[in-house]
Amino acid sequence: MSETYLHHDPRFGVLVIGHAKLERLWTGGRWVEGPVYVPAARSLLWSDIPNDSLLRWDECDGSVSTFESPCGYQNGHALDGEGRVVACEHGGRRISRLDHDGVQRSLVSHVGDRRLNSPNDVVVKSDGTIWFSDPTYGIDSHYEGHRADAELASCDVYRLDPATGDLRAVVTDMLRPNGLCFSPDETTLYVSETGRTHDPACEPAIRAYPVDRTGAIGAGRLFARSPNGFFDGFRADTAGNIWASNADAVCVYAPDGTHIGSIPVPEMVSNLCFGGPRRNRLFITAQTSLYAIYVNAHGSGWRD
Repeated sequence: MSETYLHHDPRFGVLVIGHAKLERLWTGGRWVEGPVYVPAARSLLWSDIPNDSLLRWDECDGSVSTFESPCGYQNGHALDGEGRVVACEHGGRRISRLDHDGVQRSLVSHVGDRRLNSPNDVVVKSDGTIWFSDPTYGIDSHYEGHRADAELASCDVYRLDPATGDLRAVVTDMLRPNGLCFSPDETTLYVSETGRTHDPACEPAIRAYPVDRTGAIGAGRLFARSPNGFFDGFRADTAGNIWASNADAVCVYAPDGTHIGSIPVPEMVSNLCFGGPRRNRLFITAQTSLYAIYVNAHGSGWRD
């Protein structure tokens, strides 16, 4: 790999560190996904979905260990306001939460009397509500879960209030919604469309949906078209830039949707998150490996 960065716009230059290099922290997976930084444990958790394992990288000594296996073919993860890990389970077809007592508790698995498809990615809003995408990738084959027929007629994005159990579909105009995140002020929900896996006419893109104070969603708009392959997981920084996985790179988009730069990665990128004590280290899951690079940006929600 000859270049660490690809600059498309001057705004990208202030977000990266010229001499910082991409580091491979671990390799040996089949399809790694769902990184989440756990500050209290000074560690990163991520999934190796086909191997049905949840792995842990220790920030203090760089060691990697198996955190949980089997793990329900977990995919995306997020932290809630109490620092608990919320997980998307392909195998269990549910959203679960690892509580402080060490018990993995199911939060939702059904819409009415019908099972969810296979929750894929998740984000927790500051009010405690849990937002997740529910495509069929975990039931399409036995590779990332258990092959099964879908019980729902569509693949949607849901909002769960864990305090009341209220579950509602909030984004219903996508074929296969995938990654998602909020803008720093939580007035916009970004969702990636990966429906081309099931329909060649479906355009890979990120769409932006306005969110009001009650959690109601407005009509979506195109935010970014994929330059190569698919957008999968992505995150926002404190300035509202979107750092998105895209084929063999992390693509960075300004809040106005301009593709301002990219960080090439030697493998197919699945997801990413900001971590480290100052949330200025970008952790990247890519096919078989875990990578990291220091950047001149901080994950949304970080305060000095």
